[in-house]
Amino acid sequence: MQSEEVREKFIKFFEKRGHKVVPSSSLLPTDPSVLLTTAGVQQFKPYYTREADAMHDFGSLNVVSIQKSFRTTDIDEIGDETHLTLFEMLGNFSFGGYFKKEAIEYAHELVTKEFGLQIDYVTVFKGDKDVPEDVETQKIWKDIDSGIEIKKMGREENFWGPTGNEGPCGPTTEIFVNGIEIWNLVFNEFYQRQDGKLEKLAIPGVDTGSGLERVVAVLDGKDNIFDTDLLSPIIQKVKELAPEVEERIARIFADHLRSSCFLIADGIRPSNKEAGYVLRKLIRRVIAYEVQLDIHGDLLSEIPTVVVDKFHKVYPNLTKEEILKVIGVEKKKFKVALSRGLKELALRKELTIQDAFFIYETYGLPFELIVEMAPRDLGKKLRREDFEKEFEKHQETSRAGKERKFGGHGMLLDTGELKAADEEELKKVTRLHTATHLMQAALKKVLGDDVSQRGSDITVERTRFDFTFERKLTDEEITKVENLVNEVVEKDLPFQYEEMSLEEAKKSGALFFFKGKYPPKVKVYYSGDSLESAFSKELCGGPHVTHTGEVGKIKIGKQEAVAEGVRRLRATVQ
Repeated sequence: MQSEEVREKFIKFFEKRGHKVVPSSSLLPTDPSVLLTTAGVQQFKPYYTREADAMHDFGSLNVVSIQKSFRTTDIDEIGDETHLTLFEMLGNFSFGGYFKKEAIEYAHELVTKEFGLQIDYVTVFKGDKDVPEDVETQKIWKDIDSGIEIKKMGREENFWGPTGNEGPCGPTTEIFVNGIEIWNLVFNEFYQRQDGKLEKLAIPGVDTGSGLERVVAVLDGKDNIFDTDLLSPIIQKVKELAPEVEERIARIFADHLRSSCFLIADGIRPSNKEAGYVLRKLIRRVIAYEVQLDIHGDLLSEIPTVVVDKFHKVYPNLTKEEILKVIGVEKKKFKVALSRGLKELALRKELTIQDAFFIYETYGLPFELIVEMAPRDLGKKLRREDFEKEFEKHQETSRAGKERKFGGHGMLLDTGELKAADEEELKKVTRLHTATHLMQAALKKVLGDDVSQRGSDITVERTRFDFTFERKLTDEEITKVENLVNEVVEKDLPFQYEEMSLEEAKKSGALFFFKGKYPPKVKVYYSGDSLESAFSKELCGGPHVTHTGEVGKIKIGKQEAVAEGVRRLRATVQ
């Protein structure tokens, strides 16, 4: 059974049973507790806690989705027959519509009747000191099939923790076919707080996940996910372009380039931090192998073409031109530095953690590549935690320099973004901080909704604002942004806030930093007489002026490119 048929069967099965079909969310999550979307449940977390209303948003308490997901923890395992960084997660979810009985019945019917598979055994939670044994689930399985084998497992295997530091969680039951776990049904009975404490949810819910790649492999009688129609066209192209590479490397190429295409399509760009670092690591690992193995086939343009051809119908945001442009820029940046870095490595008779950090800082080789590419197994003795310590030492040195610049430890304010040594400096950074709110709103009005904050830094002299945009701004565009902000300043509008839940704030259209960590209750600061008619509205903690007239006239100075698809503006106020 091909992947397209599996997708269709899964969606139609649940749609016929009253589930609303919800499209996959972005790999770049709104949930600040995670770097990338790791599971189908990610976008639905607020519905289990009633911060969001499923009936209002979906017209149903039950939904079904096929979610593109990414697990950074699996990067170093890529090359075997089962691990992937990117995968698609089939899932059905209920936010109080049904619970264990219906979820298990649906899963059993779909697996045995729709897919025609024989269940080997199922696992259930055996209980521990905090949560009792899941006797109810065992009974439901026996009622469906009295001969089914049930294995009782501990918390590590059969209790699903929350995505991120806190969230819905609960006991699970897993379905195994041909020795492979193909479906995990999570019964969200609890909410885990950041301190690890479990609290009972007022209304329990269901969260299930079934990896599409595994299901297709089992249905096709394959013991290797790379032999399925989801990945075999990519593997075939890799072997055509690089016939000499071993199987493990071919799988790394296929996985990393497929994943890179999806990350780029969701707006992620190579950088040295967060999701951008993951993308950079994937692309650069492929390039490093190309150089080391002297591969002449054009993997970085040919493989993305195969990926787009295979997946564009399901994920229309996969566009070849954009993907090739981003990969091409990263390749150009890295290849020269890589060649020098590999030469530097080759000359080493010893390789200390300090040497590794020097090569990382000088040539841009990530730690994992240094370990992997070092000659004579010199990298094997290096430990990631030692590298992190070296990195922290470097950061401390940088921070010390910043503290000297901004008045040392006597600073009145230091949020990371805002720094002020005394009351006079506090007034200046407050004006500049408010100006940054107005500038972001103006940028979106002039350039469009693709503008999204990627960072800011404010000193007593200026504000620096990073945002997503694909090209250099014209002089006319910069003038328009300045004029919009200065018009709002001249109107002397009130700058005020309303307190509300995080979900309410997002629904109001308020801007927020895509990787910001926000509490359940937030303040939305806005310029104007009401939130609805505001010129700008943004989640923020302060400090801000009380009226826009206090900001003063804004002047945008230098602009520059920070990373592929990310621009930086510096501005002052008078």
